Amino acid sequence: MTDLSIIPFGGVRENGKNMYAVTVNDEIFILDAGLKYPETDQLGVDVVVPDFEYLIKNTEKIAGVFLSHGHADAIGGLPYFLQQVNVPIFGSELTIELAKLAIKEQPALKDYDDYQVINEKSEIDFGNVKVSFFNTTHSIPESLGIVIGTEYGQIVYTGDFKFDQTAESYYRTDISRLVEVGQGKVLALLADAAGTEGGADSVNESKISDYILETFRDNKKKRIIVAAVASNIQRIQQIVNATAATKRKLVLSGNDIENVVRTAIKLKKLELPLSESQLFVSLKNMKNLSAHETVILETGRMGEPVKHLNRMANGEDSHIKIGAEDLVFITTTPSTAMESVVAKTRDMIFKQGADVKQISNDMRSSGHASRNDLQMMINIMKPNYFMPIQGEYRVMSAAKSAAEEVNLPENHIMMAQKGDQFKLIDDQFELKDSFTIGETLIDGSGIGDIGNVVLRDRRILSEDGVFVSVVTIDRKKRQVVSKPKLTSRGFVYVKANRDLMKEASDLTVKQIEDYLSNSKSFDWNELKAGVRDVLSRFLFEQTRRRPMVMPVVMEVNQNRRPNLHKTTTSSNNQANKRQMPKKASPNKNNKKNVRRPAKKNIQNKTTE
Repeated sequence: MTDLSIIPFGGVRENGKNMYAVTVNDEIFILDAGLKYPETDQLGVDVVVPDFEYLIKNTEKIAGVFLSHGHADAIGGLPYFLQQVNVPIFGSELTIELAKLAIKEQPALKDYDDYQVINEKSEIDFGNVKVSFFNTTHSIPESLGIVIGTEYGQIVYTGDFKFDQTAESYYRTDISRLVEVGQGKVLALLADAAGTEGGADSVNESKISDYILETFRDNKKKRIIVAAVASNIQRIQQIVNATAATKRKLVLSGNDIENVVRTAIKLKKLELPLSESQLFVSLKNMKNLSAHETVILETGRMGEPVKHLNRMANGEDSHIKIGAEDLVFITTTPSTAMESVVAKTRDMIFKQGADVKQISNDMRSSGHASRNDLQMMINIMKPNYFMPIQGEYRVMSAAKSAAEEVNLPENHIMMAQKGDQFKLIDDQFELKDSFTIGETLIDGSGIGDIGNVVLRDRRILSEDGVFVSVVTIDRKKRQVVSKPKLTSRGFVYVKANRDLMKEASDLTVKQIEDYLSNSKSFDWNELKAGVRDVLSRFLFEQTRRRPMVMPVVMEVNQNRRPNLHKTTTSSNNQANKRQMPKKASPNKNNKKNVRRPAKKNIQNKTTE
């Protein structure tokens, strides 16, 4: 039996969080390490990354992480992954620089420096495996597809891609290289399916450039606030060009966009038609510009601009307030999950008297493969098996239908879910030894310490609030010393519900007195659980709401001061304790068991 398998850790049946592991003869090649932004019910969560447990257990087998491009869905998980394992990262010059921006924000990784810069001509020899690359067209320069060449055949990973015949040199697909790869034996093609749900092709970027310039020219008297994703360098280039062409000044709002623009300029991947001093104005000097001279490029926190537009429309931004002199130009295409947020944001902006224009209402703009693009990629590669990636199930289903239209057999299309392990057996991929892969929720500096119990508690607090009952008892005399002090937050207004609060107080006293009188032994948890149950039932009967009830019981006697016994709530349960393995600091000692190719084995192929 051949020793080759493919396991998706993310990026299937979901939008984002791309991460795939290809195992060849006891070596693991990781393709991307991305994140995704939280769903609406994941309250307080910043980002979501894959569960790395399997990879942590097999760290010594990992040859490296191979990055396709510099967007968060491909590199955003690296800072969290590298805190658990210490392995080299391979990527193009721009991709590596953007990865460094994310990694350096983690204090534990300040000494990490195992970056390997490659390009479309690089070939890395691992002995039994050769890894090579090809240029693809996406909304960021130096996007690469990755080829894992083995003795059994090739595994091809496209990353995010599309075909655009008008693309500039930094974004152009190398068709001849694709043909070269396709002439070999392609065992499996892992291809971007995110744009296949709609039937229409994406508009060429040259037309989008004209559209943006026309919008700027049609709003000569207005201040233009452009909402864009920070890492969409192609869109930023178009905005820079339109700003210069209409003799305006560009204001960058947010650290993310400043870092990305600074990096792209340094690497000469963002071309400035004017000098920086002629083109850019700082946020603090924006007040010196008139409305018709100003373009504000807003990308928001972590590259999500729409949520920050909400803050502007509500007057919560200290620098920028949206008003009647403004045009808000939304140049990002929202995901399905964000559509309702965009609709509410547009409504709020209109209430401020501003105009709103959204590029997705006028043309189909996407950096992902359309149905026709995917079919073209399949026809060029001629894979034996195909795995649609980068999309929810309905998107993967659309890609499956597109593949069947170009005569790929249904049983050769792998509709994977996270943790599925497709093993190559007698030249056929079979589903074997799959396992469950969950999600790791990142909230602040915590990694994996947020679970379903915490999310449930947060949901209860957000919907029905909290009800706290504080009471003091004398355990020796088995009596309540003072009346309970009741506090409500997000549940009911206390002064308007005096009868409810009095009855809740009486019930608390009665429950405690009954327990003290009838219980032969004394248990704090049992006492508080009884109070919690009684109050929960009563409050639901009276209000039809289920607040989080937190009884706090204090003990007092003549010989010592009151002792506060902390409440045991569901968020303290063992089920919510951190499940992530202990972090491994990236130091030299950790590197000794990690396989790496010698740098001399990274070679650039020459073309005749």
